Amino acid sequence: MASIFNTKGIVLRSIKYGETSLVVTIFTELFGSQTYMVNGARSAKKTGNKAVMYQPGAILQLQVYHNELKAMHRIKEAGWEVLYKHIFSDVIKNSIVLFMIELLHKVVRQPEINNDLFYFCEDCLKHVDEGNAKVAANMPVFFAIHLTHFLGLKINEDFKNSTGEIYLDLVEGNFTDAAPVHGNYLPPEDALITLEILRTQHPEELAGLSLNQQKRRQLIMQYMNFYTWHIPDFGQMKTLKILGELLS
Repeated sequence: MASIFNTKGIVLRSIKYGETSLVVTIFTELFGSQTYMVNGARSAKKTGNKAVMYQPGAILQLQVYHNELKAMHRIKEAGWEVLYKHIFSDVIKNSIVLFMIELLHKVVRQPEINNDLFYFCEDCLKHVDEGNAKVAANMPVFFAIHLTHFLGLKINEDFKNSTGEIYLDLVEGNFTDAAPVHGNYLPPEDALITLEILRTQHPEELAGLSLNQQKRRQLIMQYMNFYTWHIPDFGQMKTLKILGELLS
């Protein structure tokens, strides 16, 4: 029998089902990634078109029916936990959030509780919405590299440079003072920038990170290579092309 719980949730994906319903994947505070059937969400006559709440990136307050024996659950009540000021109306900020959400959806596949990851994602989404253009533009690289910490893939930033050179081994996830023979690594300039980003603890500090558009795109592509190496069936990021065009 399903019990009722109150939990916050970040919408990852929303798919139309039937004439008026949705199947929604939500990363919840209490239960990790879960799938919900939302009946009548697209019926303006009955619900006022609640589908607008289930846009990717939305942070909601939910009252849900949960049964650990079921793969799909139902939402009893839903409302806004965070009312964004810009994300759903600003094309650039929306594209940044869609990239973040696609990446999160790709790496969080099991219904496992991860409160620290939830709060990290919630905080990053709020900073995209509230931050200036530079904070928002630097968020994809910050989010992509710090996300590894919560997946058991944390890159070791405790590196003491003894030769004047620094490389980031994308296979081992370690900084090194010599280029790895396998060829999958970040060169010194990009490795140093990555080390700086790893040591940036709070999103508001991104305003002081000096990166141009070309360097951001280059770093993102390299970070996606890291995920490809370490996440089975990671595949291609659909939002990368749009993000690159809008941040150019």
